[in-house]
Amino acid sequence: MTPQPIHEDELQAWADRRLPAERQTQVESYLEQHPDTHARLQAYQAQNRALQSLFQPVLEEDIPEHLQELPRPAPLLRQRFLTWPWQSAAAVLLVLSGALAGWQAHTYLPSPSLAAALPRQAAIAHAVYTPEVRHPVEVGADQETHLAAWLSKRLGAPLRPPRLGAQGFELVGGRLLPGGQGPVALFMYQDGGGQRLTLYVSGEGSGSGDTSFRFSREGDVSVFYWVDGGFGYALSGTLDKASLGTIATQVYQQLEAR
Repeated sequence: MTPQPIHEDELQAWADRRLPAERQTQVESYLEQHPDTHARLQAYQAQNRALQSLFQPVLEEDIPEHLQELPRPAPLLRQRFLTWPWQSAAAVLLVLSGALAGWQAHTYLPSPSLAAALPRQAAIAHAVYTPEVRHPVEVGADQETHLAAWLSKRLGAPLRPPRLGAQGFELVGGRLLPGGQGPVALFMYQDGGGQRLTLYVSGEGSGSGDTSFRFSREGDVSVFYWVDGGFGYALSGTLDKASLGTIATQVYQQLEAR
């Protein structure tokens, strides 16, 4: 009997632990014969675990009381009154009032602080990309000159990855990511034991007065972050706070010197 071919959706189901039991043996046999595919799926599983670790505290939060309240049905008299053409007129008024309120909020309410969002965004990027085996970066360290020129052009300012060899970490490479209002650069480093760090650089810090050096812990990921010169920086890793802080200080000093 000819064995059934293994499809990508079954591989993804295996990675998510949703594969039917009757296909488990065939898929695992296939993965033993295709180590590259097996490594890719294991990287997906590592990403899932990292993201779950980051967001589990949010998932365990109680639902706010105002979201638990059931919507009240409209009174019968109002239901009869709001018939065509009154429904159309009311809808137009609601749309116009909503648009006006949205514009007023856009005009008068300050945008969220970069420093407030920076550690979570950096930790998510770290959790997603550091488990990657074959494609952790878009441009490798062997093309560092091209990497620096490319990211500098996209972020609109000279940008070079700091040197962390003295701290035991070498550049793996970097990639471009989407930010809330513009592009973001992500540099990745790795030590001899396979431990990885990421430096997240956002160009959305213009006008922010928050330049303090801060620490945050997002799930299993520790983050030192700061805003300086119109840019937000965040160094992320699973090192202890003291070790990561020492490296973050070196990163800050090198960036300041440039």
